[in-house]
Formats: sequence, structure tokens, C-alpha cells
Amino acid sequence: MGSATILVVDDERKIRDLVRVYLEHEGYSVLAADTAQRALETATKAQPDLILLDLMLPDMPGEEVARSLRSVSDVPIIMLTARSSEDERISGLRIGADDYVVKPFSPRELVARVDAVLRRAGGSRADEHLSFDEARLTIAPEFRVVAVEGAPVQLTRSEFDLLLALASRPGRVFSRYELVTRVQGFDYEGYERTIDVHVKNLRRKLGDDPRDPRYVVTVTGVGYKLGVQRDP
Repeated sequence: MGSATILVVDDERKIRDLVRVYLEHEGYSVLAADTAQRALETATKAQPDLILLDLMLPDMPGEEVARSLRSVSDVPIIMLTARSSEDERISGLRIGADDYVVKPFSPRELVARVDAVLRRAGGSRADEHLSFDEARLTIAPEFRVVAVEGAPVQLTRSEFDLLLALASRPGRVFSRYELVTRVQGFDYEGYERTIDVHVKNLRRKLGDDPRDPRYVVTVTGVGYKLGVQRDP
């Protein structure tokens, strides 16, 4: 991708410097912060295109930084952490992270994940307005805007990409693996349960009854589909 500005937030200088070298080699501009306070200040002033956020910061947990950022911005966030359990990954996704990288990581893989997240964030998959269920659900891909019965719905980038993937083929069943690949760009080494977290969040924001969903429908043993057809 290149040309975008990346904010690297980590209290370990060696990691900041290593990531900077690899990102700058690919043409990215890099900002750095070693504390949560500096990260929030830099993010506010510089408006980076993506944030690499360590969860173990000295002055504030990275999760709190992510929550603060999410309350005012949909900037893509890739979390960096030494915690590797599935529950901890899912916790990060619930906060609104777009990706999750476990330390120690390959710098080349990290750059590839940055590329993938920015590609998804910057590229709309259609320039037409999509309408479903007699206009109760509308999607404007070019503006990444979703509305239910005329009321805007605030989605994270991953939630929007998931909904758009389902809306690309209404009624077609997508496996969890397909959706992980489309939404995250990687198969998460089998952590397909991450899609279930996104679906739960998406249903809540769309006002979908989880016991009898109208929009994001579970197909037992297979995956998910959009349960309504596109309007003519």
C-alpha cells in the first residue's frame, strides 16, 4: 500500500524501531508513542490511517486506549500482545480491533496485515446504494454507511465488511472460513469463532433478535447468510 501514516504504540523501543524500519521500507510514514497518553494525543493531532497498539502499556491498558479511540473514531486498529489465548483475542475483537497479532511476530507478516487492513478500509466494493427488506436496511459502500429504518448504524470496519460480504450475495450461505478470509484477510490459524463475535455485535447494532434474526441468519453447521433479499 504505502503512503499511509501508521502510529506504532509500544513501550519497548526495540519493537517500535523494528516495526518502523519494516513499515518505512514499504513506503509508510511512521509515528511512534510509548505511552497511552502520548498515543491518544498523537492520534488526535495526526489522524493516522492505522494504529498498531500494544496492550501492555505502562500508564493505561491498551484495551482502554482502544475503547477511547473507538468512541471518537473508526481508525483501523491492530492489537499487539503477548497474550495468545483465544478468549483474549476475542476480547480484543469485541473492543473493536480490526486484527490481532501475537508477540513475538514476524515483521513481514505484520506489514502484510497492515496492508490487508488498509486495503479493506480504503477500498469500497461497490459504488451503488444497496437496499434490502423494502428499504428497512440500506448500505452505501462508497461511504461505508449503514442504516436501519433510516437511522444510521455505527459499525466497526470488520462488522461493515462482514455485512457487505453477506449482502453481496443475499441468501447465499457463507462458511465461517470464507467470512474470516474476507473480513480479516487471514484464517487466524483456525480461530473461526472470531466471526461469531462479529456476528453477535452486528446483530445487536442492527436490532436483530439473536433468537430469531431477520438479517444475519445462522445456518447450523455451515455459517451465515443474509436473510433478506435485495430490493428491485
